[in-house]
Amino acid sequence: MATNAWYQALGIYGYQHQSFRQSAGVLFVTVAHHGAELRCPHCNGTSIIRRGFIHRTWHAPPVGLHPVVVSAQVPRVECRRCNSTHVVPVPFASPGRSYTHSFERMVVELRRSMTLKDVARLMGVSDWTVRDIEKRWLGRRFKKPKLKHLKRLAIDEISIRKGHVYITLVLDLESGAVVFVGDGKGADALNPFWKRLKASHAKVAAVAMDLSAAYRLAVTTHLPEAAIVFDWFHIVKLLNDKLTALRRDLYRNATDKEQRQVLKGIRWLIIKRSDNLNDETNESERLEEALSLNAPLALAYYLKEELEWMFQERTKTRARRFLEDWIGRARATGLSQLKTFARTLETHAEGILSWFDHPISTGPLEGTNNKIKTMKRQAYGYRDQEYFKLRILAIHESNYRLIG
Repeated sequence: MATNAWYQALGIYGYQHQSFRQSAGVLFVTVAHHGAELRCPHCNGTSIIRRGFIHRTWHAPPVGLHPVVVSAQVPRVECRRCNSTHVVPVPFASPGRSYTHSFERMVVELRRSMTLKDVARLMGVSDWTVRDIEKRWLGRRFKKPKLKHLKRLAIDEISIRKGHVYITLVLDLESGAVVFVGDGKGADALNPFWKRLKASHAKVAAVAMDLSAAYRLAVTTHLPEAAIVFDWFHIVKLLNDKLTALRRDLYRNATDKEQRQVLKGIRWLIIKRSDNLNDETNESERLEEALSLNAPLALAYYLKEELEWMFQERTKTRARRFLEDWIGRARATGLSQLKTFARTLETHAEGILSWFDHPISTGPLEGTNNKIKTMKRQAYGYRDQEYFKLRILAIHESNYRLIG
């Protein structure tokens, strides 16, 4: 009974205990086929001829800090029905694998909170064995996410290494799960996703994205009924870039030494929200001093602060009037940076105002991008691109913690 219970704990069944020994800290368990009727693994026929045995070994879950190795003489049979010879599969391990099903399950569970190297060291196998086990498990669960339920999406690209190497992500904003990882960036990276989405008959209501013309055209082509919502974060970033360019021009053209010094020290202050300024370091006072000495910069800065008020409007109609008025005032400043930005807002006005119908953004996707960067740092990069993509598809179920 004790032996049977131990074998059940190791996940060994369908075979009987034969012997047990310990050597150099490793527990070696020998089992034998229980002697029941054999069948052809190909056609399930019973008209067979026994053709000896094949010696096989498998890694089983360790007992404490002791690795466990299971060995057995696996029957080899010749089938008269299909005229072929096969090794009879064991019920506790997959064909061609050097570890048991219970060993695989333990590796997958440990990987939820341990690094790959730590799991490999504990289980007494190589890093590549652990990676292969997790990769196949991830492939079974996440390789082809179901798309039928998709309603609201976010699309963005992320740089995965130096040399302008990108991947394109599609996020389900309802569940927070990445449902597609494409190679490269731009419209072509999304082609495999559109094929699967069309086959799923999903009814996507809205898609959040940046101001990319390529993504906009792709969504319009493949999801003509879906609303496009331009992410406010990217719009604010673009406006901050314009303010930075204006500050740089003013600094370059300034003739007064004091004015140049003030402009030099406010590079990051002008792109901060006013309620995020640090009073302990006198950031508000420094910003006010700089704005008082530079009327064009002050005008641009206060217009930037006002633009965010648009999303406090109660209706889409009032927000549209606010946006049109803001565009007019930006053009009236005569500043080339604001005039260019105003033209961008006018071109993308419908997508910006779509937020009032579908209050979504790419914010959750930005959070996912940070998780991906954390995952990359923990692994010191990924050489297997397919494995990397599978880890991304499963990242919404990942827990990140400090491991000593």
